[in-house]
Order: sequence, then structure tokens, then C-alpha cells
Amino acid sequence: MNNETVAALAARALSVGYRDHRVLDGLDLTIAVGRVTALCGPNGCGKSTLLRTLAGLQPALSGTVDVNGAPLGSYRRRALARTLTMLAQFNQIPAGLTVRELVAYGRYAHGGWLRGLARADRDAIDEALAATGLEPDAARDVAALSGGERQRAWIAMALAQQAPIVLLDEPTTYLDIHHQLDILRELRRLNRARGLTIVWVLHDLNQAAAYSDEIVLMRAGRIVAQGTPDAMLEPRHLQAAFGVTMLKTAHPLTGAPMCVPAYEGVLDTDHADPAHAAAPGGRGAAVARARRDLAA
Repeated sequence: MNNETVAALAARALSVGYRDHRVLDGLDLTIAVGRVTALCGPNGCGKSTLLRTLAGLQPALSGTVDVNGAPLGSYRRRALARTLTMLAQFNQIPAGLTVRELVAYGRYAHGGWLRGLARADRDAIDEALAATGLEPDAARDVAALSGGERQRAWIAMALAQQAPIVLLDEPTTYLDIHHQLDILRELRRLNRARGLTIVWVLHDLNQAAAYSDEIVLMRAGRIVAQGTPDAMLEPRHLQAAFGVTMLKTAHPLTGAPMCVPAYEGVLDTDHADPAHAAAPGGRGAAVARARRDLAA
């Protein structure tokens, strides 16, 4: 078996829930090795639950999850931690830990604390601090950090684990736009440099499109579409996932696919600026494309 035939993560007929409520219902998903995949969808559609289930933190009612071709349940705890790391959306603030000490927790899977930190552990911690821009803050108390700094510290801990599969639940939470882009760029760089498989939950569709190889659109515990960013930003797919009309466009500098919401009245060309609506590539053309796509 090789990377071309074995998925990093595979879920089959996966159902997950709490008592009488199913959050995920008969879901099938394949995550390719070495790819960056974004999970996108409305609040409550099951993105975080799916991530937790793939990480072995949430039991399934039925169905299977495989990690690198082996059943999730066949992994011992430390072996799984060397294979897969997850950053949850909300994390409890540890008391009395410095940033460096928190990041060092990511090395537990590689030998525990009894033997102390080896040179490889210290190097991994240094690399994670550098990747997240936290080297100057390594000696600070985690509790004294801002929300954005704390989020970067948690990301650094996940990176220090050096697992080939990285699951991130809203990694840009609490971050300003500068640090959002820094983190996304650095994770994308690590994906390319180390062949990391990354699955992240992102709410910003344009960031998901810019930094991901694939987007998975979810709604009500099911996958409604999965594919390249260019394909997933088509209005019909976004309508199916979010229940709103979106217009697909292109970044003015890079030409990369982007989407913008069709705000109330935007599809009514009677209210459009005539020159803009009639201009090649203007709003009239975008509206016409959106209407054709939604009608398809």
C-alpha cells in the first residue's frame, strides 16, 4: 500500500449523536494523504463533531473511521498521538504554565515526561514557537496572553507534536487578520514542506479557497458537496450548504476563486448602476452567471 491508494482518513456510513439527536447521519468522507481539506458549513452542521470523531474523541453510533488504512480503534493512545494531532475549538487555560512549557506538552507522545526532553524534543518546540511567531513570548505565562496569542500557543503545541495528520477546529479564532493569514500561510508551508495532511474547520470561505486543496461543504450532519475550491464556490453548492445566494468571482490580483454574498436586492438589476450592470464582467454579468448556475 502507498499514499496513492490509502487515505489518511476515511469515514464510512458514520453516524454520531447525543441521545436521540444525530449530529452526523450516514456520512462518507475520504481525506487524501498530504492534502489540505477545509470543512465548511453553517453553525451546528456537525463540523466540530466530525473532527472530534476522526480524532477518536467522540464515539460513533455506527459506521467506521480508518486512519492510514487501519481502524481508528486499533491504535493505542500514544501511537495515535504520534499519527494524529487535534486542536479543539475551545481549550482550558492551564494554570502556571509558560508558553514554552505548554508547547512542550506536544512532545508527550514521543516519550513521556520521565525521560525528560531530548534534543529532538527541544528542536521541535523551537520550530513550533518560530512557526507561530511566539519565540519572544516563550517565557510568558499562558494565562497572561491575549486571546490571539493564546490561540497561537495552542497551535504551536499541536505543531510540536509533529504528527503527519493535523486536525484544527477554527484555528483562526481570536486572531486578527494579520495573524490569521500568518497562521494559514505557515500551515500551508508545512503541508508542502513536510507532506502534512491538514483538515481544518474554517468559516471564511475565501480563506478556505485560498489555502486549501479541497473544500467539504456540510449541512445538517451530511456532506452536500466535496471538491476543489473552484468547484465548491459555485453558487448552487453554496446555496445547498448555507441556504443563501452567493456570487462567484475571481481575486483581482491572483485570479483565484472567491465568493461574495448576494446582498438583498443585488439580484434585482432594476436597482443596479446601469453602467456597472452593463459593463463586461460587471454586476449584471455576475448576476446572470449566478442565475444560470442556480437554475442548473
